[in-house]
Amino acid sequence: MKRLLMKSGSLFALFAAALMLSSCSSKGPELGIGLQLYSVRDDMRKDPVATVEQVGKMGYDYVETASYANGKIYGMEPSEFKALVEENGMIFRGAHAGQAVPDSGSWKSLMPWWDECIAAHKEAGAEYIVQPFMGGTGYASLAGLQDYCDYFNAVGEKCNAAGIKFGYHNHAGEFSELEGEIIYDYMLENTDPDKVFFQLDIYWIYEGGGDPYAYFDKKPGRFTSFHLKDEKELGGTGTIDFMKVLDHAEQAGARYHVVEVEKYNFEPLVSIEKSLDYLKDIGYTK
Repeated sequence: MKRLLMKSGSLFALFAAALMLSSCSSKGPELGIGLQLYSVRDDMRKDPVATVEQVGKMGYDYVETASYANGKIYGMEPSEFKALVEENGMIFRGAHAGQAVPDSGSWKSLMPWWDECIAAHKEAGAEYIVQPFMGGTGYASLAGLQDYCDYFNAVGEKCNAAGIKFGYHNHAGEFSELEGEIIYDYMLENTDPDKVFFQLDIYWIYEGGGDPYAYFDKKPGRFTSFHLKDEKELGGTGTIDFMKVLDHAEQAGARYHVVEVEKYNFEPLVSIEKSLDYLKDIGYTK
């Protein structure tokens, strides 16, 4: 009888754990918080090892990179960078990388670069690659914008084949009008949801005059990631209701939340810690 009770107790504990995991799977804090390492770009140039160590000690759960060239990430072999991140208690979740469509010629000429880029990030264990820009042709005409949409679909197909997701990150310019179309809306309509997701930068959509909630209603599930950004440190302006945005993560489809600080009131490493503390203060993360 005692053995039966012990066994039942163990089964109950397993069931409770599974139930807790299931009920929390869509909760904000369970998604964790990542850092875009562009936030500490100068520190990463000086000493990437010490910088990643400090980011891990602050309590960030994963990193998103902003330095890829010639098969290396921050000058390191992909496996070396992966080990550095994991040794400091984090995950290398994703990367910002990309190439602009040539002003003349075909984007097909860029595919060998992408093959190398995708292979490097797969070796490093990245789950996604995001292109955070378009060249001038994407803003000059709908024909040029359509070329970018076709290009992104092709890159997304390559990423899918490698088990990586491909996305696009906005700035303010995508919310301007081009030949009667809002650029961002056109991109959402003319990229394949199975090949291209959108990483919504919260600061830049407001700067561009867009309404994130209108997009969540119009294209639910399309925004796999949020960039949590303010003018400087998170919460510094007091004009963005980040908790409201985060409460809409499930509707948006957001699975990853990444802090980015581009301008600072403090040293960059202090600014990113203050931004993480802000998310704790509003009750989003522990």
